[in-house]
Amino acid sequence: MSGDSREELLPYAGRWVARLRGRVIAQGGTPEQARRLARSRYKEIPEILFVPASERLIFPPILDAVRRALPDGLTLYVVGGAVRDALLGRPVHDLDFALAGQAIKIARRVADALGADFYPLDAERDTGRVIVRQEDGSRLVMDFAALRGPDLDSDLLGRDFTLNAIAMDLHTGALYDPLGGAQDLRDRCLRACSPSAFADDPVRILRGIRLAAGFGFHLLPETRQAMKMAASLLGDVSTERLRDELFRICEGPRPAACLRALDLLGGLDPILPELRTLKGIEQPSPHVYDVWEHTLAAVDALERILAVLAPDWESEQAADLFDGLLSLRLGRYRQALAEHFGLPLNVHRSLRGLLFFAALYHDIAKPQTLRPDEDGQLRFWGHDQEGALQAARRARLLALSNDEVERVETIVRHHMRALYHINRWMREKQPPSRRAVYRFFRDTGPAGVDLCLLALADLRATYAQTLPQETWAAALDVVRLLLENRYEKPAESVSPPPLVNGNDLMAALSLQPGPHIGRLLEAIREAQAMGELSTREEALEFARRWKP
Repeated sequence: MSGDSREELLPYAGRWVARLRGRVIAQGGTPEQARRLARSRYKEIPEILFVPASERLIFPPILDAVRRALPDGLTLYVVGGAVRDALLGRPVHDLDFALAGQAIKIARRVADALGADFYPLDAERDTGRVIVRQEDGSRLVMDFAALRGPDLDSDLLGRDFTLNAIAMDLHTGALYDPLGGAQDLRDRCLRACSPSAFADDPVRILRGIRLAAGFGFHLLPETRQAMKMAASLLGDVSTERLRDELFRICEGPRPAACLRALDLLGGLDPILPELRTLKGIEQPSPHVYDVWEHTLAAVDALERILAVLAPDWESEQAADLFDGLLSLRLGRYRQALAEHFGLPLNVHRSLRGLLFFAALYHDIAKPQTLRPDEDGQLRFWGHDQEGALQAARRARLLALSNDEVERVETIVRHHMRALYHINRWMREKQPPSRRAVYRFFRDTGPAGVDLCLLALADLRATYAQTLPQETWAAALDVVRLLLENRYEKPAESVSPPPLVNGNDLMAALSLQPGPHIGRLLEAIREAQAMGELSTREEALEFARRWKP
């Protein structure tokens, strides 16, 4: 091909073209499309060729091993997100394959060839999964599925969005893009594959919002309208599927914007109906938002705080003075926080996503607890306790694990505690005492770290642009003190090693078993955390004098 010809074909990168006498006369996402469009205009037989992308698409090297494991003559397509991410130049993590039939059989064959794990995902839909454990300890998931329809075009048409409806022939590298998904990627827009895409599967509404936020794309008006029309159908979707997509939103970029978009489309109410009660509930100063807007602002602030405290954050990224102070005061805990969030309570959901869910529910009981005090000031007495019950109820309805429900309940129940210490610091210039630090982590456990971060987000959302610098600095000082004790001095003030046990107490003090032994042990631990006890003898002497 001459240099001039290559230059002429550049605008058609990633497409099939029909060329006649050296000139492009038609293009399409598939060779059939290009051929059909050419025949409608010319009677001569054109040359049909694929124009490779201007840059070589990067896929995981394991594709070569998959190709070698296939039987001769089998056509296999890489489809969906892997092709989309490769076209965007993003890392490809998991792989989806489509083929004409016997997908489970082929998946098992590939797994055997690679020494990988195999699972039949859906026998009815002929779908199998291969999980490869890589050298760095991570897992690569490869799903093999039979075409959903008589041919590849039908399969791609039945998918959610055009950017996910692009296939690549594993052997030739040719792209099949009948719906123009590659162009939509270039135009940074999200388009449904068909008018019935959301009625066929309403969960695609949540997925579309998440994809738009993740890629910075805009939803086309007709796609947005179709989402809105199908939003009421979300109530018919299984709890597990709604939960999984909701948590992907919470775990991904711009969760507050996603939740607002979901609400505007009418899709939030069928999933989290309690949240509607927050709208229009006014709050006294220093709050600048009603409860609903405050909740979204807290979620947004939490995302920013976690970004500033992430290990890969650079000081040059500071958007304002408050980010800079946050980094300066708490930056040394970046690795510790990364390890904290690296220990999920459920293998299918991240702790980060769970914290965002708790933030969404931290003020859920304010509408029910709204009362004026004797001076006519609006108060929400007990909203933290009642809110914990409501949040736990919704977590159970979403089929979260018992550990996750307990964590959410703990966060909501205690979300005012760090704020109390911040306000006391501001009023009296008194830091939390050793007893307060001990009791904070005694009552909250690992959730205490989550509560520190949520308190900062709650404060940012309360004041928004009116937040005084001295208030923010005080909040950072309190949180730094709590995290310092949690991570740097745990044996002194958070979880001191036991000096005595129940048997020691019963033997030394001639006590009988009972709940009073546990209360006495707790009193000893607290005194130890305060620095009043350091030896077994001191603990026993304390026990002799102790009165409940």
